[in-house]
Amino acid sequence: MVFKYDYLVIGSGVAGMSFALKVASPAHRVAIICKATLEEANTFFAQGGVASVTNLEVDDFDKHIHDTMVAGDWLSDPQAVEKVVRNAPGQIKELLEWGVDFDRKEDGSFDLHREGGHSEFRILHHADNTGAEIQQSLIERIKENPYIDIFEHHFAVEIITQHHLGKIVTRRTPDITCYGAYVLDEETEKVDTFLAKITVMATGGVGACYTTTTNPLVATGDGIAMVYRAKGTVSDMEFIQFHPTALYHPGDRPSFLITEAMRGYGAVLKTLDGKEFMHKYDPRLSLAPRDIVARAIDSEMKQTGTDHVYLDVTHKDPEETKKHFPNIYEKCLSLGIDITKDMIPVAPAAHYLCGGIKVDLDGQSSIDRLYAIGECSCTGLHGGNRLASNSLIEAVVYADAAARHSLGRVDGIDFRNDVPEWNDEGTTHPEEMVLITQSEKEVNQIMGYYVGIVRSDLRLDRAWNRLDILYQETERLFKESKPTRALCELRNIINTGYLIMRQARERKESRGLHFTVDYPHPETTPNIEGF
Repeated sequence: MVFKYDYLVIGSGVAGMSFALKVASPAHRVAIICKATLEEANTFFAQGGVASVTNLEVDDFDKHIHDTMVAGDWLSDPQAVEKVVRNAPGQIKELLEWGVDFDRKEDGSFDLHREGGHSEFRILHHADNTGAEIQQSLIERIKENPYIDIFEHHFAVEIITQHHLGKIVTRRTPDITCYGAYVLDEETEKVDTFLAKITVMATGGVGACYTTTTNPLVATGDGIAMVYRAKGTVSDMEFIQFHPTALYHPGDRPSFLITEAMRGYGAVLKTLDGKEFMHKYDPRLSLAPRDIVARAIDSEMKQTGTDHVYLDVTHKDPEETKKHFPNIYEKCLSLGIDITKDMIPVAPAAHYLCGGIKVDLDGQSSIDRLYAIGECSCTGLHGGNRLASNSLIEAVVYADAAARHSLGRVDGIDFRNDVPEWNDEGTTHPEEMVLITQSEKEVNQIMGYYVGIVRSDLRLDRAWNRLDILYQETERLFKESKPTRALCELRNIINTGYLIMRQARERKESRGLHFTVDYPHPETTPNIEGF
C-alpha cells in the first residue's frame, strides 16, 4: 500500500508531536509513525523537568549558556547553545498554551528546581513526572487535530533515497534526498510505502543497546541506524550519558529513574556503610555534572566490590519529600523502601545520547528533505555531556526551527512517484526467534562490558570484534527473512552500537562522557581512584 503525506514524522515524543502540531493544517497533512503507542516514548519517562531562564531577578541567559558550555566540556556548539537558551522561554509559553501544567508556588510563580551543573534554580517541573505531563498534554492536542493521522504499531524499516531507485549512493554523494520511508504494519505484517515531501526523524535515543538503562525498550536507535545506512552524517556517538542514580533493583528493565532533582533538593550520595564520598571527586559534591557523578559512583563500586551505592534523603522533611517526589516515593515504597526513613539503593544506567544525526540550526540533516529533532539528533547543544533538563527544551526549540524552515519549502516539493514498493519476494519469516533474542542479549553485554562508563582501547577493540560477528549474522538473517520489528530492532542496535564504539575509538582523549584509561583527562584523573 502507498500513502502520501506532506509530512512524515517518525517518532512520538515531545519533538515529533510538537513539530506535527506546528505544521499540520488544511494545506499540509501529517502522518505520525510510532512503533508502539503514542505514550511509549522517552519523553514520558523524563522526571526532572525543563530548563529555561524564567526568574530574571537572579538568572539570565548568559548564566544558562555558561552552565551548558561547562557541562559539555566546552565541546558544545556556541550557536546551538545560544539558540536553545534564548528561545526557551518562548517555547515554554507555547507548552503552557498547549495545556502543560508546571508546578507553581502560592504566589503563582514557577516552583523552580535546581539540578547538577546549574548555577541557578531554573528547572520547571510537574512533581517528579514532568515528561508524562508534557506527553499527555501533547497527545490530547494531537488527537484533536484533524490534519494529523496517527499510525501506531508501525515500524519504519528504511528511509527511501535514490538508492532505492537504482542509483549508487555513497557518503560522498552530494545530493542524497529522502522521499519518505518503508514502514512495517505489524498488524498486516506488510511493508507499506509512505511518500513524503518532508520526513522528520524523532525516534529518540539508544538506551536499549545496554542491559541497564532508564530508557523504554523502544529506544533502539532506529532513526540513527536508518540515516547511517542511507549514508547520512552521524556525529558524537561516543558521548553516552549514564544517569548516576537509577534505582537499583535487579531484574527491572528499564531501570526506574531517581531524578537528579532529588540531589538538587538535598539528597546526598553515600557508600553502603553510610559514608559520603563525593568530596573525593568534585567540590560540587552530589551536585556535580552527571558524568563526574556517574564515574565517581562507578569508582566506589569497583573499589568496594559492591553493585550499588545509596542516595540519602532521610534528613529532609518527610512531608516535603513526599510532596516533591510522589512517584519515586510510591515506587520505592512498593519495594519496601520508605525514602523518608531508608536510603535509596542506586547505580548508574545508560540514560541519554548526546550525539546522533548531525543537523544544522534549522534541524536539517545532511540528507535533503530529512530533518532530525530530539534525542536522535546531534544539534551541538550538549557537546561532551548534556546539562540536566536541557533535552526537553532542545527538542521543542529545534522542532520549532525545523517547522518554520520546512514550511517555507514544502509547497515547492513534489512527491517522487517512481519509488518501487518494498520487495520481499522469496523471503520467509524468521523461524528461530531465539536467535534474535540471544543476539540482542549479546549486544547488550558487549556494550555494557566494553563501551560503558569507563573505556580502554583494549575493551573497544574487543567490542569491535564481537559486534562484527553479530553484524554479519544479522544482516544475513535480514536478507533471508521478512522484516519483523524484533529483527529490525536487533539490526538497529547493532548499527548503533557500532557507531558508538567506532567514534569512541576515534576520540583519543577523555572528554565529557567519554572516559578512557588510555587517554586520561588531566583535570579529573587524579581524583578518580580504582580505574
